[in-house]
Amino acid sequence: MQAKEKLFDALPPDQKLKLEIAEELGLLDKIQEGGWKSLTPKETGRIGGLMTKRKRELKKEEEAQNQE
Repeated sequence: MQAKEKLFDALPPDQKLKLEIAEELGLLDKIQEGGWKSLTPKETGRIGGLMTKRKRELKKEEEAQNQE
């Protein structure tokens, strides 16, 4: 498990976010077995939509902290 976490830490922030969301949606095993190509367009779109939503939320939080 630790080797997996070390590999995860080496990823760029966008890739980490994408994998976190895939894990939350229960798609991580499917990705590990068949790669990103194994996902349906609906699953891929769901991940992309949630990534956009999270990035927007993080940006708002950063802006709020900067205004304090």
